[in-house]
Amino acid sequence: RVTLLELLMVKVSDKNSVTSEEMDVFVRHADFLAVCFQEKCGAVLKLTAAADTQDEEALVTIRLLDVLCEMTSNSGQLEHLQAFPGLLETAVDTLRLTHLAGKQAVNIFTATHAVTGQEEISHPAVGFKSHLIRLIGNLCYRNKENQDKV
Repeated sequence: RVTLLELLMVKVSDKNSVTSEEMDVFVRHADFLAVCFQEKCGAVLKLTAAADTQDEEALVTIRLLDVLCEMTSNSGQLEHLQAFPGLLETAVDTLRLTHLAGKQAVNIFTATHAVTGQEEISHPAVGFKSHLIRLIGNLCYRNKENQDKV
């Protein structure tokens, strides 16, 4: 699933080679991806308690967020996802929970807390909060109703 989402991410982020037919396919699948993210977003929070950084559900959720961020960066899919019920609320709630989880334990969600010395950042959840903020910002872009919700 992670590999499939990474392939989808590459295709979505390559805006020059996407045909209108492929764009229609992305829009149709955006609902499915948003629902999957809404259902699985709590899996990433388990990474704070467990030493296991290879939790498959958490890795899938992180990739889902990456794909949703990229999809909302494209105007063709943005309006569709801005109107998707509950996606903005889920993103805001997940941001609150990751912020609290980062305060209660070692903060694995931001790069500033994950770096010690000169070692490489290798935890898969690093940057999760920034991607949530990106998704929230994209969902609020030129959308007064979503801006008022936040």
